[in-house]
Amino acid sequence: MQLSDVLAVTQPLAAAGLRHWVAGGWGVDALIGRQTRPHRDLDLAVDAASLDETRRLLAPLGYRAETDWLPIRVELAADRERWVDLHPVVFGADGQGRQAGPDGTHFAYPARDLVTGSLDGHRLPCLSARLQIAFHSGYPPREVDLADLALLRSLTG
Repeated sequence: MQLSDVLAVTQPLAAAGLRHWVAGGWGVDALIGRQTRPHRDLDLAVDAASLDETRRLLAPLGYRAETDWLPIRVELAADRERWVDLHPVVFGADGQGRQAGPDGTHFAYPARDLVTGSLDGHRLPCLSARLQIAFHSGYPPREVDLADLALLRSLTG
């Protein structure tokens, strides 16, 4: 997945007013302000209320559901070369979000952790370093996860 692919996905969502936040490796890069490593996919937290519209907007780009684990996530693939992993987040009236997790668990998205980063001069909504560090817990980290965690911790001091 190249930065041009990330922008091809995020720009139509922004133009349509659909709330979304870059997470995972690209989210780390958005916080750092530059691409730090190659990425297989783009992780996007999206407002669950606009999940269907998000999928409709990505369909002309060739994205189709490949792995459907809703309500937890749905992975879209285009030409088996580009992947977008959508994480639907349900928002309450207080602006706080919750994403379904396995076995009845959930992940919290505090409003203060929905921030903005940038890549190549493009502002991108993303998840805070604090929230991304929290999401890296609970599973054995791979080498790329350890590298991402080191970068995230450098931002949090």
